[in-house]
Amino acid sequence: MAALTRAVRALSHSTRLRAVTTQRVHALSTLSRSHTLSTAAAAIDEDAEWSVAFKDATDAFSGEDTHEVSAQRMRELVKSGLLRHTDLRDRPDRFFEAHRLLARRAVSEGPGFWIRFTVHYNLCYGTVLAVGNDDQIASLDDVEALGKLGCFALTEKRAGVQSGLVVETSATFDAATNEFVLNSPNQGAYKNWISQGHVADQAVVLADLTVGSERVGPHAFLVDMASPGISTGDMGIKTTGNDLDNAWIGFQGVRVPRSALLDAHCAVSADGTYARTTEGIAPFEMIGQRLYTGRVAVAQAALAFRRQVFEVTEAYAKQKPIPDVAGRKGRVLADIPQLRALFADAAARADALEAFVGTCEDRLAPLLKTGAVPDADLALAIATAKVRAVEDSIDACCQLKQEVGSYALMGDSGFKHLDFLNCCKFAEGDSRVLAQKMARDYMRVFAKKGDDGTAASHLAGDLAKALAPAGGDKVATADLWDEHFEKVYLLADAVMDRVVAEA
Repeated sequence: MAALTRAVRALSHSTRLRAVTTQRVHALSTLSRSHTLSTAAAAIDEDAEWSVAFKDATDAFSGEDTHEVSAQRMRELVKSGLLRHTDLRDRPDRFFEAHRLLARRAVSEGPGFWIRFTVHYNLCYGTVLAVGNDDQIASLDDVEALGKLGCFALTEKRAGVQSGLVVETSATFDAATNEFVLNSPNQGAYKNWISQGHVADQAVVLADLTVGSERVGPHAFLVDMASPGISTGDMGIKTTGNDLDNAWIGFQGVRVPRSALLDAHCAVSADGTYARTTEGIAPFEMIGQRLYTGRVAVAQAALAFRRQVFEVTEAYAKQKPIPDVAGRKGRVLADIPQLRALFADAAARADALEAFVGTCEDRLAPLLKTGAVPDADLALAIATAKVRAVEDSIDACCQLKQEVGSYALMGDSGFKHLDFLNCCKFAEGDSRVLAQKMARDYMRVFAKKGDDGTAASHLAGDLAKALAPAGGDKVATADLWDEHFEKVYLLADAVMDRVVAEA
């Protein structure tokens, strides 16, 4: 294992040096060109230096940290200002790069800190950025200065992976006190698996809002976690990422001021009148913006994790001698034909997926800067990127694990933390749920336009015939949809194939 350690260290050093050197050489090579190219070179050099600074700032975190130590490391990172809370809007390139850098560390340290990071910057305070008013966004400066931590309380125990579709936590406006009252009507409505939920200072809480006699649907509230009436409990020991605290959260008559409502696109007056203030935009749609950024970040994290697993494993395989019955000298594990083929095939697939996910990031970034909502085509592309990147990474890493013998059992091989990819599978929209939505959406299109000669429309026609006996009855249709689930997922795959091919 000493040889493995040397190989990994050499790989890590050479990879960083190669990346930074390449960027800096490119930057220097442009000095004799036009002013525009010189400016671009300076930007590249600045980005390279920022990446090195971010890696140095996060070098100390460990999967062996306690919840408290890990949280303190996160507080220090927040206070450093290396990534501003507004960078999700102003510098999305840095936001996504930070996620990629941390994902590569997950191979050795587990996914805990990556999840802590994305919950804080994307889900919690990214939601403040998306649906908060000017004062609420300005308060992010205080979050940074004080090193506050945030969590995102959406998922509920009963809803599970149907998060967002089912929100039972209630918020009722009390005009007499100018407050909202948050309640968990039952234990099924307790927020569940809330990352950073124990140590967070604040939470963005999604609750079904009622104002007067009008129920207006899920809205986001920025809540002080020290508020009376909030109870929490630990989710227990996990297979990986135990440096991260995961909590259930209950609300019993929790009173928060009217200013707690993230109200960039809606308003509740002191006398108890509700109004949408942005035409054509429901507040929950803007909260969904964080699901788009999260899906891109998760896709990139899965690919970065997978790259690191393969690089570390290949470094080991290239220096592990093996005997050869034909007497060939210098044979190593990486020379075994099926392993050599896997390294090449997985790298090609990763290249293609990274390029596709990169186009999604490029299309999303301008919208983040303007606050615009992705159209249906981009939303579908991002969902496809998330599903394909995660599922292919799971397949590739599991196949690799089967081909490297006892090395895969070693604690420092990287395979120990493969459950990070399982976290990616259900984060920001479970892969199966997203696939189901793709199939349902396509069936609506098929019902209007019919067969257009594509593979997807052929499969849609086959599924439509399978559903026909229901005669339009909602319950019977749902039963047949479940019965023919294989056709549903084949249709979703065909839809994703088309999206990738047209990118």
